[in-house]
Amino acid sequence: MAATQSVNSTIEAALEVNEANSSHGETAAVTKNCNEKIKKSRGGMKIATLLLVNQGLATLAFFGVGVNLVLFLTRVLGQDNAYAANSVSKWTGTVYLCSLIGAFLSDSYWGRYLTCTVFQIILVLGLGLLSLSSWLFLIKPAGCGDGELACFPTSSIGIAIFYLSIYLVAFGYGGHQPTLATFGSDQYDEKNPKQRSSKTAFFCYFYFALNVGSLFSNTILVYYEDSGEWTLGFLVSLGAAVIGLMSFLLGSPRYRYVKPCGNPLPRVAQVFVAAVRKWDVVPASADELYEVEGSDSAIKGSRKILHSNEFEFLDKAATAIENDIYGPKNPWRLCTVTQVEEAKCIIRMLPIWLCTIIYSVVFTQMASLFVEQGDVMNSNIGKFHLPAASMSAFDIFSVLICTGIYRQILVPLAGKLSGNSNGLTELQRMGIGLIIGMLAMVAAGATEIERLKYVVPDQKVSSLSIFWQIPQYVLVGASEVFMYVGQLEFFNGQAPDGIKSFGSSLCMASISLGNYVSSMLIVMVMGITSKGKSPGWIPDDLNTGHMDRFYFLIAVLTAFDFVIYLFCAKWYKPINIAEYGNEKGSSNVKEIQMEGEKEEVLNRV
Repeated sequence: MAATQSVNSTIEAALEVNEANSSHGETAAVTKNCNEKIKKSRGGMKIATLLLVNQGLATLAFFGVGVNLVLFLTRVLGQDNAYAANSVSKWTGTVYLCSLIGAFLSDSYWGRYLTCTVFQIILVLGLGLLSLSSWLFLIKPAGCGDGELACFPTSSIGIAIFYLSIYLVAFGYGGHQPTLATFGSDQYDEKNPKQRSSKTAFFCYFYFALNVGSLFSNTILVYYEDSGEWTLGFLVSLGAAVIGLMSFLLGSPRYRYVKPCGNPLPRVAQVFVAAVRKWDVVPASADELYEVEGSDSAIKGSRKILHSNEFEFLDKAATAIENDIYGPKNPWRLCTVTQVEEAKCIIRMLPIWLCTIIYSVVFTQMASLFVEQGDVMNSNIGKFHLPAASMSAFDIFSVLICTGIYRQILVPLAGKLSGNSNGLTELQRMGIGLIIGMLAMVAAGATEIERLKYVVPDQKVSSLSIFWQIPQYVLVGASEVFMYVGQLEFFNGQAPDGIKSFGSSLCMASISLGNYVSSMLIVMVMGITSKGKSPGWIPDDLNTGHMDRFYFLIAVLTAFDFVIYLFCAKWYKPINIAEYGNEKGSSNVKEIQMEGEKEEVLNRV
């Protein structure tokens, strides 16, 4: 009996007795790991491939709306360039901000499967309403909005329905994508070494599938939309979303499911409240901090996290005092080590995440200013007119090619040089992505300087070929492979078990804030540079402005952000999960394992 009670200190033993007397059944339910897969579910690489197909179709549907949205706003709704660019930035920002809502519902209440299903249905509804509103209210006369035939003034009802529909699309796609990424990673069993290595490559293929899906939208669909067939383009997007939803539901019997893990907000709040309440208490040493016995943590759905030395003030929340020992257990006064470490993990990830926002400012220019820039360049190939938005196909091809180069060449080479089987670390890849993104803005600025040299008198179009934009698109695509794939792996891998979807959503949330920052920059720049008789850097007639200076401004901000990122990456300490058989775990964890085995033997006797 003494052997089975020697795992924790006297304080911890008293707490365990108190818990057993008060809520033995509740404790057993809480400590059950919600990440335990249903035995009948299969998962594996084949079913994960079905999710990649679903991602490709959903992305095709989304970009069928987003890739040409800036031209729809200027040609159909009659907005000026700066206002339209701001509208696209706000809409795109809303798309990715909704990822946080999807992640919260997925981790806390609905689970990954139900969250993906509900948000895909919302996406279908938004696309259906968009197709209907454009047909009935906006595209009048038929074929207008092609750059030559002007549309009739739109009614207030048509505009209201249009904005409602595109924000339903934003809500549906935003809540679906990060949850699907986490759901896909759930299909791999980490106890299987082969599947564990495949899980590492999954996020790379996930981003690959995303770009394959957007390739059709950026080539075929964008051509028809640019020629005035807007409703047809929206209907094709609707069809892709419906097929994607059906394919997702088709795999339901074969998925590996993960149960929702409870609302993380109170858990994190409890750590800070408990630490503040014990302001004058000296934090206990690492081996005396409070933790529950057994292999599972007190946090539903999370493995135990080993103690770290950063943010020692929060250790007060896991330091037991006399009132904690003999009084009723209060999670707002005493937290486990794992709960404290979960809060620490979130704090450690935040500086890295903040440093990715400026890169997203670079990324969002493809859907706004790059398109507006290309729209006033020579895009004719003989009698064929190349839509400006279709230039983003070079970004997609760059992503696809660079993904193959990275997986097949750079990973093995970097693995041999560094000893890391995954090649470069996630933090190293994100840093490289920042550098390449900065070079993309320099290339865009250089293209704009050349474009202004070849302006046709009394016209808005420059005689410079639109293919001068290829370097900036290719560089953005190369940077995505390093930055966004690195982000998906980093935030999903470093997030504790109970908030995995939240980790995946941080990547999209950075894109969201990047769009809002881009919108804010445009407003500030135009407010400063358009004083007096000056038209500003981004006027309605780009030939009278200096969009190149705006690109160079973003490049300077990215360079400054990279310097800050280096300090944050050097300071960052990765999460340390306690697992069975992990020799790197603390002695306390080993004792818990030994005591669990002894207790099992005694129970058998």
